Amino acid sequence: QVQLVESGGGLVQVGGSLRLSCAASGRSLNYYDLGWYRQAAGKEREFVAVVRWTGGSVYYAESVRGRFTISRDMAKNTISLQMNSLKPEDTAIYYCHAERTQYTMQGPDRSEYWGQGTQVAVSS
Repeated sequence: QVQLVESGGGLVQVGGSLRLSCAASGRSLNYYDLGWYRQAAGKEREFVAVVRWTGGSVYYAESVRGRFTISRDMAKNTISLQMNSLKPEDTAIYYCHAERTQYTMQGPDRSEYWGQGTQVAVSS
């Protein structure tokens, strides 16, 4: 089992910055794709960013590309999300996510974990 705990959320003005962190415990995050999702009030949870285990490739939602940066520190078993030039539409609960698929003789075995979320509010 992996436990994920986010921190760093808060209230910030338009154009400001926040840095979210996610600390993992229970087991190493090696071999996991690590990402961030967000859910605004009344909306579906949506993808924000991911850093793949294989090759360390990063991908971003179009809405945050160029403003947000995802990173991982495998030594500390943490991932972070640096958010710059924040907009009111970035207001949401942000969730840390870890996912891994292992392929066995019985087929794919997928493991997925979520943090409890941290609130980000951007005021105009």
